[in-house]
Amino acid sequence: MPFTPSVPHLRTLATAGLLALAAIPAAAETVGKVGVDWIGNDIYIDAVTDPEVSGVTCHVTYFDRSVIDRLKKGNWFEDPSNNAISCQQTGPITIGDIDLDREGEEVFKSGLSLIWKSLIVTRIYDKKNDTLIYLAHSRELTEGSAKMSISTVPLYGETVTWSNGKP
Repeated sequence: MPFTPSVPHLRTLATAGLLALAAIPAAAETVGKVGVDWIGNDIYIDAVTDPEVSGVTCHVTYFDRSVIDRLKKGNWFEDPSNNAISCQQTGPITIGDIDLDREGEEVFKSGLSLIWKSLIVTRIYDKKNDTLIYLAHSRELTEGSAKMSISTVPLYGETVTWSNGKP
């Protein structure tokens, strides 16, 4: 007999979906696209704003494989883990409720494959040096990657507003 979801089941699914959306990190805006060869491979440049730190913008690059390249080399559902990041102060800095532990906090995530691989930007606060660190790396379900890029935004000497008080 086929399962027919009841109204409570549908509400539970809808609530779970809304909670999942609420946990999504910052969105990116594509600000540049550079073609790198005749078969259609491109490098994209996205501007990423940190949802908890206003006044800082990170520019993240990633490689987008063309259909021809995917057919030629196989590995149809995946883009390379090559990426770079540069973050700068782009306005007055206001820091909200950020995670202050050593593992930092994920501020951006974008899929590099159908299921298995994501480009992640993680923010870490270096209290001793009063600096925000942004790490771009890929996360794979089955195999990690050592390819990464880092950018820092020094807060020393800057006028910074901490919503919850400076740690």
